[in-house]
Amino acid sequence: MAGPSLMDSLFQRSLDDIIKGVRLCPPGTEPTFIAKSLDEIRREVKSTDRQTKAIALQKLTYLHCLHGVDMSWAAFHCVELSSSSAHSHKRIAYLAASLSFNPSTTDVILLLTHQLRKDLSSSSVHDVSLALSTLSSICNPDLSRDLTPELFTLLSSGKPFVRKKAIAAILRVFEQYPDAVRVCFKRVVENLESTDVGILSVVVGLFCELAVKEPRSYLPLAPEFYKILVDCRNNWILIKVLKIFAKLAPLEPRLGKRVVEPICEHMGRTGAKSLAFECMMTIVSSLSEYESAVKLAVGKVREFLLDDDPNLKYLGLQALTIVAQKHMWAVLENKELVVKALSDVDVNIKLEALRLVMSMVSEDNVMEICRILISHAQKSDPEFCNEILGYILFTCSRNFYEVICDFDWYVAFLGEVARIPHCQKGKEIETQLIDIGMRVKDARLELVDVARSLVIDPALLGNAFVHGVLAAAAWISGEYVALSRNPFELMEALLQPRTGLLTPSVRSVYIQSAFKVLIFCIWSYGKLNGDDASEPSALTESVSKCDLEGTSETVVCESLSDTEVDNENMIIAGGQTSSASSRKYRLTKESIMGLVNLVEANLGPLAGSDEVEIQERVSNVLGFIELMKPKLHGPLGDGEGDEMKGKLEASEMVKLMFDVFSEELGPVSLSAQEKVPLPDGLVLKENLSDLEAICGDVKFPSSTSFSLIQPRILEKDTSSFPECNEESGPSTESTSLLAEHRKRHGLYYLPSENKGTTFNDFPPAHEPQDKTIDEAEDLVKLTEESLTSKKKQNHIKPRPVVVKLDDGEGLNMAVEKSKVKTDLISGAVREVLLGNEPMTSSSRSKSSNKSSKRREVDRIPESGNDIVNTAISEGSIAGSGRRKHQTHSKERKHLSSGKEKEQHDHNDKQKRDSRHHKHKSRQRAEGGINVPVQSPVIPDFLL
Repeated sequence: MAGPSLMDSLFQRSLDDIIKGVRLCPPGTEPTFIAKSLDEIRREVKSTDRQTKAIALQKLTYLHCLHGVDMSWAAFHCVELSSSSAHSHKRIAYLAASLSFNPSTTDVILLLTHQLRKDLSSSSVHDVSLALSTLSSICNPDLSRDLTPELFTLLSSGKPFVRKKAIAAILRVFEQYPDAVRVCFKRVVENLESTDVGILSVVVGLFCELAVKEPRSYLPLAPEFYKILVDCRNNWILIKVLKIFAKLAPLEPRLGKRVVEPICEHMGRTGAKSLAFECMMTIVSSLSEYESAVKLAVGKVREFLLDDDPNLKYLGLQALTIVAQKHMWAVLENKELVVKALSDVDVNIKLEALRLVMSMVSEDNVMEICRILISHAQKSDPEFCNEILGYILFTCSRNFYEVICDFDWYVAFLGEVARIPHCQKGKEIETQLIDIGMRVKDARLELVDVARSLVIDPALLGNAFVHGVLAAAAWISGEYVALSRNPFELMEALLQPRTGLLTPSVRSVYIQSAFKVLIFCIWSYGKLNGDDASEPSALTESVSKCDLEGTSETVVCESLSDTEVDNENMIIAGGQTSSASSRKYRLTKESIMGLVNLVEANLGPLAGSDEVEIQERVSNVLGFIELMKPKLHGPLGDGEGDEMKGKLEASEMVKLMFDVFSEELGPVSLSAQEKVPLPDGLVLKENLSDLEAICGDVKFPSSTSFSLIQPRILEKDTSSFPECNEESGPSTESTSLLAEHRKRHGLYYLPSENKGTTFNDFPPAHEPQDKTIDEAEDLVKLTEESLTSKKKQNHIKPRPVVVKLDDGEGLNMAVEKSKVKTDLISGAVREVLLGNEPMTSSSRSKSSNKSSKRREVDRIPESGNDIVNTAISEGSIAGSGRRKHQTHSKERKHLSSGKEKEQHDHNDKQKRDSRHHKHKSRQRAEGGINVPVQSPVIPDFLL
């Protein structure tokens, strides 16, 4: 493409024209305008006229920043324009380079080295400032290595503006080239004694950033920081120094004794909220063992909480959360303000107050705090309601439910949380219900009762947020069906028509649980109605403990006179009262056949489902029924010979399935899958690329829901349904809904003995509150009772056993297994401050030790007489060491003295010649820098 003509240069559009053109573009034409502008820029940037090139780069930089236009192709033009003598052109070039150059991928970045070195040595303050800003943005290891000598010089510049820029830029150089620490760090430390507030602010900010990674390396500088803390009156400098001491104080206990007094003085004297907050945070986080300082900080926290500014109130709650970890009395003193913050209009303040309340949870007050917070959540907006629920669930489940002693209460509490209208924590509740079932064996009875109340409630099926909870309830009902009060009731709930509202994954869990219930009922009848019914059997606890009075032909579990069902003990004999309504059910041939027909009627239409999970589980259930149904008619009746053989085969099949489902499941470690070795020859991704070609023509229906068609059932089958009685009770919302389903879909339910009665012991979807709770008063009263130092109350019953795995379960899997790489910057800082500076491999070697010392004065002429004298003194020390080593031979001693004299003359000649050579910058790049370091004299300030 040819360069721009003279007319193009004369009528070149400016940046203002580009901006106006973009704004005036009709909708949809902006990409066309930008593409046209880019074509113009590509022609203009090739111009030999510096002004035309500068305007083109300026327009390209604007389009790159605001419209994301790629400008990597113009990298060389940026380098070319940076050599212009005009400051305005240089500013445009450096800005474009800072915004578009990638230190790791831009190839032409090394071409900028010479120009940056030239501008860093310029007499113009503005040119030096531009070069420093650009270097901090685009520096890479090569640039940092080559330009370290110039930065070393600028760190002691007599112009404060330049020195501030150099100190700010040195941090990026340290990160890219850690060897620069050995050269420049002492100069940086010297600036801590500067009287210029700007320079002091920049250098303290630099150390504040460095101390974040490895603060121990900067402990020798504590005297300098202490002096700044005592003498300085600039708030921003003091804030940075306080941040440094917050990192250093935990590392050296003696340091805290010296700094706590000036920090308290600053906190009591200052009127700046920012400085007061930083003093407060330093005390509560790093100096919490000093009681008087903590009391002063808590008083300042109270001032923040009483302030009308929401920002200060939020910061006060943050500080109180930190101090509450070791001093709960601070929360007790401010309990009214914390509780009041729960009702604040600011969401962030409410969340911080909620975190503070949850930090007070213990074994003694967890039930009361959860009760009050749940009441508060029901009156809050949906977003904050779910925040409350999330914090409650997280706190209660932390460290294997360490704050939970009464798991019966907690399981019932999870069931109540699932019924809250705005609850969106179904996944967390689902996980905890299943986890408690597998870990806490003593809680399974109450867990089954809570799962039953969830499964039989049809009002919950339409709430998509609790589908996960319903899946967990269905799984529990099937897995622990032996603890159920009435398996027939569970089967009705698992197969009710409204389950079509569930997602396919949840519905597949329902079907599998129904399969488990069916297996349990058939196995129970076969076990109790067989020849060995009079003998104690291995039947599950709920049935084996029943007082089976009467004949063995009909097995009846009564709940009226002799046996009654209770929440704690499955069967209570002797006419004791029951805490829950009970019902009687009969295990007879007719009841089992009715149960089988019920399963067939509800699952038959799902056999052709497009969902693989549903189809597979339905096929399993129906296949089992097909195998068992002929034998249920024969073996369960009267007969001999072949019928006895069929009876044995049927019982063996049922026992096999029962054994499969009765195997107890335990918790699985998070790292269990990683321990399974991959089989040899297994290629997991083999042939998966051809899957799209194979299934490309298959079209699935858009809807996966099914409207169940009622199949015809013979009259003789419906007449054989069992009779069930249930006690009368108050009608509720869920009862009426289920009763309506019975009227519409009567064939899908087991009929009762009395046709006029309906099941009435289903719990409501949302139980009404008995009384209005005043959250503020309750929380204040609760904090007074639970936060005061007292002995733990003795619980009525001991805490049940919670199963834990022994393979490190609960550890954070995100923690890296490999050790963290040692910070190179901190290592170099320690070597400089402790005077144990080894030779860097990147810039020196043993063979070039003498030459590097010989070039020392040549490389840094402005470094001062102290560095030169240090280098000479080190050379003399090295010489004296050699002479001491060679004292056994006088001839060798004179020879070595002659060599040293010759070497000294050679050094002087090298020094004179270096002033007239232009290639010394090349020597700096190749040889690196070797600044000898004196052993630091660090006063024992801490002692």
